[in-house]
Amino acid sequence: MLFAEDRTLRRRSDPPDALPAHMNAALEAIPTLPDALSGLTRIAMNLAWSWNRDAAELFERIDPMLWTQVRHDPVALLMRIDEATLRRCADDEEFVELYENVERSVEATENDEGTWFAREHGGVADGPVAYFCAEFAVHDSIPIYSGGLGILAGDHVKSASDLGIPMVGVGLLYSHGYFDQRFDDEGWQLQQDEVFDPERLPLRRLHPEDSGLASVEVEGRTVQLGAWCMRVGRTPLYLLDSDLDDNDPADRILTGRLYESGEELRLKQEWILGVGGVRVLDALDVRPSVWHANEGHAAFMMVERARRAVEAGSTFDAALPDIRASSVFTTHTPVPAGHDNFSAEQVERVLGPVWEPLGLDRDAFMRIGYAPETGEDRFHMTATAIRMARGVNGVSEKHGRVTREIWSELWGDRPKEDVPIGSVTNGVHRWTWMAPEVQRFLDGVLGEWWTHRVEEREVWDRVLDADDAEVWYLHERMKYKRHRFLIEEARRRWRAVWGKHRHLVASGPLLDPEVLTLGFARRFATYKRADLFFRDEERLLELITDAQRPVQLIFAGKAHPADDLGKGVLQRVYRMSHDPRSEGRIAFVQDYEMHVARALFAGVDVWINVPRVPKEASGTSGMKAALNLVPQLGTLDGWWDEGYDGENGWAIPAAPKPDDPDEHDWEQLFRLLEEEVVPSYYDRNENDVPVAWVKRMKRALWVAGRTFHTDRMLRDYCRRYYLPAWEASTEGDDPPTR
Repeated sequence: MLFAEDRTLRRRSDPPDALPAHMNAALEAIPTLPDALSGLTRIAMNLAWSWNRDAAELFERIDPMLWTQVRHDPVALLMRIDEATLRRCADDEEFVELYENVERSVEATENDEGTWFAREHGGVADGPVAYFCAEFAVHDSIPIYSGGLGILAGDHVKSASDLGIPMVGVGLLYSHGYFDQRFDDEGWQLQQDEVFDPERLPLRRLHPEDSGLASVEVEGRTVQLGAWCMRVGRTPLYLLDSDLDDNDPADRILTGRLYESGEELRLKQEWILGVGGVRVLDALDVRPSVWHANEGHAAFMMVERARRAVEAGSTFDAALPDIRASSVFTTHTPVPAGHDNFSAEQVERVLGPVWEPLGLDRDAFMRIGYAPETGEDRFHMTATAIRMARGVNGVSEKHGRVTREIWSELWGDRPKEDVPIGSVTNGVHRWTWMAPEVQRFLDGVLGEWWTHRVEEREVWDRVLDADDAEVWYLHERMKYKRHRFLIEEARRRWRAVWGKHRHLVASGPLLDPEVLTLGFARRFATYKRADLFFRDEERLLELITDAQRPVQLIFAGKAHPADDLGKGVLQRVYRMSHDPRSEGRIAFVQDYEMHVARALFAGVDVWINVPRVPKEASGTSGMKAALNLVPQLGTLDGWWDEGYDGENGWAIPAAPKPDDPDEHDWEQLFRLLEEEVVPSYYDRNENDVPVAWVKRMKRALWVAGRTFHTDRMLRDYCRRYYLPAWEASTEGDDPPTR
């Protein structure tokens, strides 16, 4: 039994009723639900449950042990639960009351009534925002993300739902996921596919089983595209899929893996995302008024819209102002490797003469994607998006300045400060990343209905007055609980994967929850400098093995499969976690994913973020840690450049020689640890409470809770970029030169 009744309300962003969703056959394995709990599957099929603490508690209560085994996946839980357990739940009045509260909450996400957007801007939008991104991280059970970009995109669509902003997400369904992380005996990262069956996930197939909804041309072949819908609260997320029987075997795997190595395969994926995404939305009768490309991977979305305008009788030059007026582009990195570009030969060989439907010749088309750094023979996706979108932004104030400098040449002699590239500082989705324990603590500190008043900045002032001892004891409980998580993860991997004692020891069981613990978890790119701690191993060992005031380090993260330099950094960290000289005080947690991240953010004392300045566009992990009362120590880059206020963490001052900052930043890192961080943590009052430390913890939460969240971020996007696009004005700054 899937749903007792279909009470889903259609929104403007939903596909038409004439195109029914094809229900997932495998979900029929769910036992027949008691009448009193008939909507459980409906709740599980909307990812809004994942940021509803009552919903998480509801599913956990059904079977706590099984809930842990399925890694908090309610669909998997319901597929494995027995009918007797469900009947017992239905006979439990307290459980049924909780269920009914959760059901009402989920139902509320099926209309826009009472939302921020309805109150402030009701009637403005005549079509949704189409938010294109190569990856979305919404929940662990749908592993189609690799790291920060996907996490940000997932948080983006969640807050759009919370605020009632009409939006659809468009991405790709990677049936082999990103990868499961393994290591060989030398500590070198290995990749293993994380294959999943979309029929067993909270996805609805929108295409008939034997055909697609739209198609694109690749290497002269027609590639049929299906689509799956993931309901993220009020926001539908459409995931494109080329794994259809009608397609050539070479094309069925095009959407198989996220960020597959090889330029031509990346080109095909980005063609499917951009061009296929526009065509699938058209097939679903979804008519966006605003088109937001999150990173250059989605730039072909703008090219396809121009092609459609030319097909309707316009010219490319005549259509461009309208395309630009309704387009928003967000760039996420100043690192050149993060910006895809393709040779003219690759474009022609893979995509064919794509310039012809645009009414252009080959040279004119290549000029659309011209970037000074790559030259005339490369089609640069970021340059294309900048030229074809009027709203262009970086993801922190500092990144906005850096981006204006990088791309100022596109505007000729215009002063860099006048280049029309703005910034919207990233945030994080509070209800996804703030631990339930912190939320329950704030129930008492911030007052009744505080979750409905979080935009009132003065509400957060009460955090600063919270009782120091209560804050500290809360933090200690969370550290102990997350320590148990590390032990259970090690136990599970030892049983299922490792079979070797050395992996077990290095994964965290020897850590002490009472010791000052530093957390470092993110993608292992070289500029993020996970190995900065190891420039002087003897100094590090002296710090972490101090008999009176020891320190622990927890690392987690993956290196891109094609990044051997990043893998080398990871190998060094991994080997140090096995070094007996560290006495088990360095741990590496394998297979960094969302559930591991949530555990670490609430289970460490200091978050470490030390990228080379100005390589970090924003960085959001420190925001998530701060929501859990964990201050950050980092270089003044990305969000920390504007978020650090002198009391909510520690900052490494700018290096006098920015071209070679490693020695300076390493010395400052250890100076701060040895002279400020360690003494402050171990300086306790008569009740064993580090009063000065707790003050910094509260300040971290105060700053992050008030400012660095995606509700603020989405309101910024709405006011600065979406509303002007909805107003459909084609006036504004001239496009950069072609």
